[in-house]
Amino acid sequence: MCKFCDATRTALTRAPADTGGTSSGPANLAVPAGIGQPGRKTLIRGGSVLSMDPKVGNFAKGDVLIEGAKIRAVGANLDAGEAAVIDATGHVVMPGFIDTHHHQFETALRSILADAILVNDGRPESAANYYEWMLQKFSVLYRPEDVYISELFGSISQIDAGVTTVMDVSQIHHSPEHSDAAISALGDAGRRAVFGYFEGWGERAQYPTDARRIKAQHFASDDQLLTMVMGAEIYLPGYEAAWATGRELGIPLAMHIVGTFGMAPTFDALAEAGQFGPDCIFIHMTGMSDMAWQKAADAGAHVSLSVPIEMQMRHGLPPIQKCLDLGMLPSLSSDVECTMTADPFTQMRSAITLQRMFANNLALNGQDYPRLMSAMDAIEMATIGGAKGLRLDHKTGSLTPGKEADIVLLDANALNVAPLNHVPGAVVTLMERSNVATVICAGQVRKWRGAMLGHDLAKLRAELEASRDYLMDKAGVPQDLFRG
Repeated sequence: MCKFCDATRTALTRAPADTGGTSSGPANLAVPAGIGQPGRKTLIRGGSVLSMDPKVGNFAKGDVLIEGAKIRAVGANLDAGEAAVIDATGHVVMPGFIDTHHHQFETALRSILADAILVNDGRPESAANYYEWMLQKFSVLYRPEDVYISELFGSISQIDAGVTTVMDVSQIHHSPEHSDAAISALGDAGRRAVFGYFEGWGERAQYPTDARRIKAQHFASDDQLLTMVMGAEIYLPGYEAAWATGRELGIPLAMHIVGTFGMAPTFDALAEAGQFGPDCIFIHMTGMSDMAWQKAADAGAHVSLSVPIEMQMRHGLPPIQKCLDLGMLPSLSSDVECTMTADPFTQMRSAITLQRMFANNLALNGQDYPRLMSAMDAIEMATIGGAKGLRLDHKTGSLTPGKEADIVLLDANALNVAPLNHVPGAVVTLMERSNVATVICAGQVRKWRGAMLGHDLAKLRAELEASRDYLMDKAGVPQDLFRG
């Protein structure tokens, strides 16, 4: 169902609606043989190279040389000898996008809560809210096989959109089998992923103690595509045990910090007790005190923002400016597909337009205003910012020789982009998932000329629909495509 073909595999033929409509060439053109194999060199030639590494620089027309899983050189007119060649003419060549917070178990329930807010505020339109529906109605029904198909399909979908690294934040660990299913799916997808071990529900849930088994069984080596973080939610009774376990295992601590749920007093207490550190990943960070913010910045903690969701679901104002004012580089994340798309272009555009809206409003009122975010700033948050936040910047986040080859080729000849006049601007203000032509994860081609490789998408889609049908039936929710 999810095994990759050999080095000479060809792209699976897909319907026009699936291919994204790129102008990159025929979808069934074979991938050059041997790409990604140890010792095999591949030259990505003639693209507009956006490296995201100031020491490497950018090239209007440049090359990226890969050997096996690693980037070996970036520059103009590289001599690669007998390397396989990927012609990148008319494409932007850049590091893959990084999503630092995605509840992938919800893939089967995409858009079901498109109009929802976080918690019920008593109004009729808020009856179908995230807390009561997703966390109390649906999530408790998941079987391991439901976890697996949503995790796998969601991962493949994000590869299609150019996201080569994700932190999966699925609160679905009802048993060891649920956890193992999530890890298996993340691995079968073939991209870099950070498995978040968060809470589950029911008699067989073993959070947080099963973290030790999971770490030993699945994450004993740091030299693999999958790594692990510890879910350390401060709204859960006994959260101290999760913090202690994560630090015992030497893995980062990740948690939602949302003012809507009344977390500020606990967060303040942790700040004052000196509990923050560079191993902390704070998701959303809405409604927190200035004192706690300063302590987080001083400790080197990371902030992951989900700007469209924070605006849509009443988390509070996305604190982009707070991060920037404190010298913190936030990352961007998609959060929940039950409410909003998980593509990186939506995240980047939301972040830049919101920050500039606030700043521009101050300017129009004759007040001092902060520096306006640039397109390059948004890309930095979506690439190297995410890598640093997940403590993976030694492996990914930029096109730097020695790092692993997580690379996307974006079609700049497409109707919605051509002619290419400004690379960062085109990526942030013009592009969408249809422009993602080729995706390489650790040297392996996962998407080629607009088509995904190695998966029977029709079969997986049918399995996802069957999982959806099961969950909605068990939850007693009618499948009404036009529900108000």
